[in-house]
Amino acid sequence: MKPIMEARDEAAAERVTLAPAVRWALVSLSLSMLMPSLDTSIANVGLPTLAQAFAASFQEVQWIVLAYLLAITTLIVSVGRLGDLVGRRRLLLAGIGLFTAASVICGLAPTLWLLIAARAAQGLGAAIMMALTVAMVGTTVPKARTGSAMGLLGTMSAIGTALGPSLGGVLIAGFGWRTIFLVNVPLGILNFLLAQRHLPADRREPNAERAGFDTIGTVLLALTLAAYALAMTIGRGRFGPLNMALLLAAVLGGGLFVLAEARAASPLLRLAMFRNPTLGVCLIMGTLVATVMMATLVVGPFYLSRALGLSEALVGITMSIGPTISTLSGVLAGRLVDRLGAPLVIIIGLVEMAAGAFALSVFPAMFGIAGYIGAILILTPGYQLFQAANNTAVMMDVSPGERGVVSGMLSLSRNLGLTTGAAVMGTVFALASATTDVTAAPPEGVAAGLRVTFAVAALLIVAALAAAVARHVLAARRLLPDDAAL
Repeated sequence: MKPIMEARDEAAAERVTLAPAVRWALVSLSLSMLMPSLDTSIANVGLPTLAQAFAASFQEVQWIVLAYLLAITTLIVSVGRLGDLVGRRRLLLAGIGLFTAASVICGLAPTLWLLIAARAAQGLGAAIMMALTVAMVGTTVPKARTGSAMGLLGTMSAIGTALGPSLGGVLIAGFGWRTIFLVNVPLGILNFLLAQRHLPADRREPNAERAGFDTIGTVLLALTLAAYALAMTIGRGRFGPLNMALLLAAVLGGGLFVLAEARAASPLLRLAMFRNPTLGVCLIMGTLVATVMMATLVVGPFYLSRALGLSEALVGITMSIGPTISTLSGVLAGRLVDRLGAPLVIIIGLVEMAAGAFALSVFPAMFGIAGYIGAILILTPGYQLFQAANNTAVMMDVSPGERGVVSGMLSLSRNLGLTTGAAVMGTVFALASATTDVTAAPPEGVAAGLRVTFAVAALLIVAALAAAVARHVLAARRLLPDDAAL
């Protein structure tokens, strides 16, 4: 009993001593999450202006956004693994530096294709920041506060995504399009200085010196993910022969990647990791949840404008409610995780999300705009509860030498869900609207599309909930003999 009490006293003393350092480290990690999230959405609002500035077509300037997202999606797992090998703090500093330097090039680019190349480099920096920020929570924050830290990072991600369009519009109107990229420079410099001073030094794992980098696996995974992302995004909503060829290439690449990992001496992803039910189930749930959340961004604007007849300004205000709720509920969600435990909060969050998705399929037809907003007020806090708890559940069970790669996989599952949601849920919406051109669909068609899309979304969340409950029950059964022995 005495050693336990002494250990608790030592842990409490350590927390008090490290509190200022932990707070400043969290500021740095928060900026490392805010900046990539901000740049995910800030460039979208500038596409019309950029098309005019470079005398380019809309399809050409779309690559400004696509290059950034493709770089993140294809490289986020690889850079997470690289952080495990060379040191997360060191690589995070390099990522912040790359992101900041690429932002300077974006802001000064004289040609469209240099801007697109710089955006790809910026995406590589963003992938490093997003993967290693979550990974470093375990070495920065006391274990008892992991949920709160994950909730804070979720809040910063929501703030960045929500702030991007409005901040971008203000900057373009007042100072020109170049400032939407140059605004990252002072943030990047501040973040670099904070990270260098306050993030804990890298502690090399015993096997880190012997481990090599899996170049073949990295290339295969990057090509596979690139093919899948392109299959889901090109074609402007139509799934043609090129999309099918890219999807088949992704399937083939995935098979080759699994074979390569099974034979690699130092694999990018150890296939044995997926025998851990927590990791596999949490990644699947993360993908399903992100797919559903993307549906709100794809379907919401069409319903609000065409079915309810709202002006562009009112559509923008209504669409900002969800990110605002995410911002306000993120930290509270993290604290609830610390208090109740991640498995229970995952289930609570998914139940709330299922209720919100069902409400989105029913309430707008009954109550109009009030019904839509009410459903969003149910759905979004559930999403934040799930995100904080899911990230905590995964990262608390990961060995220190694999935190980077697993953190990258968490981010990848979210990105794949968003990419899939844009394509699949958009297709469901179009089919349910009974039209080939949603922009010209009648109000009743758009309303029918909303009902069907979010009925499907509710089923996806129920599937995720069933997986969460099954994992929780199996884990409890495995623990019963040990508990009895104790």
